[in-house]
Amino acid sequence: MSKEKRKFDLEERVISFAVRVIKVAESLPSTYTGRHLSAQIVRCGTSPAAHYGEAQGAESRSDFVHKMKVCLKEFRETLIWLRIITQTKIIPPLRLTPLMDENNQLISIFVSSTETARQNEHKPVHEKR
Repeated sequence: MSKEKRKFDLEERVISFAVRVIKVAESLPSTYTGRHLSAQIVRCGTSPAAHYGEAQGAESRSDFVHKMKVCLKEFRETLIWLRIITQTKIIPPLRLTPLMDENNQLISIFVSSTETARQNEHKPVHEKR
């Protein structure tokens, strides 16, 4: 699989994750708690898609690592909010399990990618890996 194909797949995956988070937020009740949870999860659950787009245009490896770490922080925050929603049972927990699994997979991917980029931070950009 080409590097360009993998990039596209991850980009689509992150966008799909954001869309799924929006759908969860839209299904929360219009109570004080529901609105609060909705706002929080939309903010952190959609943010990685935009930050990942920024990472693709990073000016350096250091800039790339920084932007990927921002994505990672947002994915971790999203997972916390999903756990809160799950434990309150506002939405049936089984409905959120696939989204939480995807969230965990994306965290793993971004940890790995960030670590690889960080290890290569001081190598020249044109050097083959």
